[in-house]
Amino acid sequence: MTDTTPDIELPVEEFHEALFEWFDEHHRSFPWRESDDPWEILVLEVMSQQTQLERVTEAWEAFIDRWPDPTSLARDPPGDVISFWSEHRLGYNRRASFLHEAATQLVETYDGAVPADVDALQRLKGIGPYTANAVASFAFDRGGPVIDTNVKRVLYRLLDIPDEDAAYEGATDALAHTSRIGRWNASIMELGGVACSKQPACDEAACPLRRWCRAYRTGDFTAPDVPTQPPYKGSRRELRGKVLRVLNGDDSVTLDDLGHRLRVDYDPDGRYDRSWLRTLLEEMADDGLVTITDGPPVRVDLGR
Repeated sequence: MTDTTPDIELPVEEFHEALFEWFDEHHRSFPWRESDDPWEILVLEVMSQQTQLERVTEAWEAFIDRWPDPTSLARDPPGDVISFWSEHRLGYNRRASFLHEAATQLVETYDGAVPADVDALQRLKGIGPYTANAVASFAFDRGGPVIDTNVKRVLYRLLDIPDEDAAYEGATDALAHTSRIGRWNASIMELGGVACSKQPACDEAACPLRRWCRAYRTGDFTAPDVPTQPPYKGSRRELRGKVLRVLNGDDSVTLDDLGHRLRVDYDPDGRYDRSWLRTLLEEMADDGLVTITDGPPVRVDLGR
């Protein structure tokens, strides 16, 4: 096996000082950066998965105003948070169902408090290693480095390393400020979002790493391929979103009524038929997003 651990030759203390000073002066202002409430941070991390931060602000503030703690969310039916998610167009509505289930776990297991331990966080529904480390670091200054696309882009351009997970992990192990892990994660993620984006703004954004950066030195700003989502238009995700918007306006609809409102070419016996629609709805029911009641007629409601 090839050793992909990079040979880091940087003055680490000076590196940290430059990065943290840049963050203090240049970071974007978001309301959650004024919070150290673990629940508020957990909600933010779930909301911002595959969603740009600029789109999250209004939804996050409204969510926290309505459900300020796990107990308030757990006592409401899951359909309420699913409706909220859909109304705010946050995408991937399964996350809303998972967040409701995680809130219930927090109430039942941790007396409504968010644990600081990464392993405990990962036992919550829908919380993987990335989100667990993000919550632990931003809320408790614990956990480990968080490696997202922005962080990879910074490290790839800064250092002469391959585009491989082991190399990124080796670089963060060597460079991360483990005793101030929350500050480290916030600073390097923000640098990737502001100064080292797909179109780098090294000088314009006063990138503090220019003196050490291979890309700045060579002019080669190649970056790792950024995973792209399939087109939304006509996708399964679009159809699922349409289902939830219909159900937000009606307490219950029949299977055929829903089909005609989803597609103009819906035909109970045609290509897009009851079987096609039932398959879509059963997937959503498995995710806790809808409830199907057999008839006749078959009726569909938001998940309860």
